[in-house]
Amino acid sequence: MKAMILAAGRGKRMMPLTAELPKPMLCVAGKPLIEHHIMRLKAAGISQIVINLAWQGDKIKAYFADGRAWGVTITYSQEVTGGLETAGGIIQALPILGESFIVINGDVYSDYDISALMQLHLQPKEAHIVLVENPAHNPEGDFTLSHLPNSEQRYTFSGIGRYQADFFEGLASGIRPLGPLLREKINEHLVSTELYIGQWDDIGTPERLSALNQQLAP
Repeated sequence: MKAMILAAGRGKRMMPLTAELPKPMLCVAGKPLIEHHIMRLKAAGISQIVINLAWQGDKIKAYFADGRAWGVTITYSQEVTGGLETAGGIIQALPILGESFIVINGDVYSDYDISALMQLHLQPKEAHIVLVENPAHNPEGDFTLSHLPNSEQRYTFSGIGRYQADFFEGLASGIRPLGPLLREKINEHLVSTELYIGQWDDIGTPERLSALNQQLAP
């Protein structure tokens, strides 16, 4: 199974830290945020990784190259200036992702066990996403739990999930966010969910990055 790390975002809220650096290359606990994802994927047994690139993407490519130094194989999906948003980036990379794959947002930090996603048995056109408790910056949450259809409690999408390639069937390439697509497919009962209670941080502002590094300091 392959995995895709979404790393093409502009990271405007992280300015000035992202003036010359893509957000996934910002350091967490002494190494680039995206490196934590790569090592967790490797630990789960995933050695083939796709990374999409846009803003300052050459910095990611120069640092990781083909991934050999980390014991993985990295393929890059170059996007247009400005990127294609989350779903658009995945759709462009479909030809190199295979029938079923894992996707991780490059700007989150989590100790979620990726191997749990690999053990799922998804049907054609299905997806499974990981939800987390709502952080202060997203108090209303995003989605309810699929196994509690009558619950009004919404949780935050972690940016971690597994998808069948035909989940995106019939969608043209171009700029397309993932959130509206997930909502549409949830209504069609094609998305299952789980709630993860553990380490998860959205590195959305310099203040959140600083707080996380203080938390992880030895």
